[in-house]
Amino acid sequence: MGDVASGEAGGDPDLDVPVEVFIARLEPYERVLLDLKDQLYEGSWERIVGDLRARVDHKPYIYKLSQTIARDLAAIERMRAYELRQQVDLSALVRKQA
Repeated sequence: MGDVASGEAGGDPDLDVPVEVFIARLEPYERVLLDLKDQLYEGSWERIVGDLRARVDHKPYIYKLSQTIARDLAAIERMRAYELRQQVDLSALVRKQA
């Protein structure tokens, strides 16, 4: 896997947009993932990713996130890459806008 902070994570051009633009472009399911990260996973992307992977592997998991685990994992990686590149906490910023 490439260096997320330098934008090699899929070459997503959205990683360089202003935070307001990035947040405005979030899909509803991505906002749900941000909420879940804070409410159920103590703000940890690693824990939510681990839970999704446990679900795929038929191991115990905390929360039934969705039937589209691949989509959720891709969204998490994108949001995590944005947070690292821009040095922001999307969850906190989304809460401020609410």
